[in-house]
Amino acid sequence: MRIVIQRVSQAQVRINNIIKGKITKGFVIFLGIETTDEEADIKWLCKKIIGLRVFSDEEGQMNKAISQVGGELLVISQFTLHALTKKGNRPSFIKAARPELAEPLYKRFIDVLQEALGKTVQSGAFGAYMEVELTNDGPVTIIIDSKNRE
Repeated sequence: MRIVIQRVSQAQVRINNIIKGKITKGFVIFLGIETTDEEADIKWLCKKIIGLRVFSDEEGQMNKAISQVGGELLVISQFTLHALTKKGNRPSFIKAARPELAEPLYKRFIDVLQEALGKTVQSGAFGAYMEVELTNDGPVTIIIDSKNRE
């Protein structure tokens, strides 16, 4: 699994001009699921996300985790995070998991995050065309791949 996390002051996702998910201070997480991903990838990434200390403490240092600042989460599925671009100009997505594998893992990822954070996690809709608006706070953008744990 590959994620792009953006620390935001606000974000929302719309589908057919209807707001599906909306948060204030927190993380927007773009989630790409690969053909070899499994439960262990979910648990490792969720633990990493919840423990990530990128919110400011009283001295203005990035030293607090999302739970310490009352932050929220918005998860957006994004298979394009597994684009292969080495050959030519048209990306290949052969490493991205097919929907029948990816959708249950996407839903499980959200469930594990909700359990770990102790509050509802907002999301888009798997496989839908979405419009995402966000205000990146910092800017802070972090990429994490569960296949690169060391």
